[in-house]
Amino acid sequence: MSISKNSFITIEKFYAMRSETDCLLEYIDGIIYMSPSPSTKHQRVSSRLQLKFGNFLEDGPCEVFVAPYDIELKKEGIEGNKIVIPDISIICDKKGFTETKYQGVPALIVEILSPSNQSHDLITKLNLYMKFGVSEYWIVNPMLESITVYVLNSEGMYEQFDIKTGKGRVSSKVLSGFEVALENVFSQ
Repeated sequence: MSISKNSFITIEKFYAMRSETDCLLEYIDGIIYMSPSPSTKHQRVSSRLQLKFGNFLEDGPCEVFVAPYDIELKKEGIEGNKIVIPDISIICDKKGFTETKYQGVPALIVEILSPSNQSHDLITKLNLYMKFGVSEYWIVNPMLESITVYVLNSEGMYEQFDIKTGKGRVSSKVLSGFEVALENVFSQ
C-alpha cells in the first residue's frame, strides 16, 4: 500500500519517517510503500522457506536474509533510490553489504503475498526486480497455496520457470538442485 502516491518524498524524509515508526516502509523513487504486518500463515511459510534455503546454502558462497532487512537496489545505469524489504533474499555477491543493508542486486528474491499487498508484489516489484536483473523471483501465495518462479531470459525479461499449486515440488534455476515440496511449505 502506497502512503505517498500524490507527493514526492525525499530520501532524507523517508529515513526520518522510518526512524519514527515500527512500520515496514519501502521507498521507490519518491513513493513510500507500507507493508502490512504478516499473518501467522505468512510467518510459517517464510520460516519454512528460510530454513530450506539456509540448509541448502550452508557452507556455500550465498547467504539467505529475511525481512526486515533493507535491500537498496543498485545497478550501473539506473538512477533513483529503491529501498525494498523482500520477505527472503538470496545474496551471492558479498561486496554490497553495509552495516545496515545490502546495496546491489540479490540473485534470488522471494515475496510472500498478503491480501492487501498483492498488486505491489505482482506488478511493482516484479517489474522493479526484472529491471535491476534479479535472476530469479519467487511469488508465494499462501491463500492459493501456490509458488510461481520467474527467471530472467536472455533478453532480461522474466519468464515463468515453474509453477505449482496445492502439491508438488518447485525448483530453482539459479540454485541448481534446490527444490521444495509445497506440502511442507503450506502445512498447518
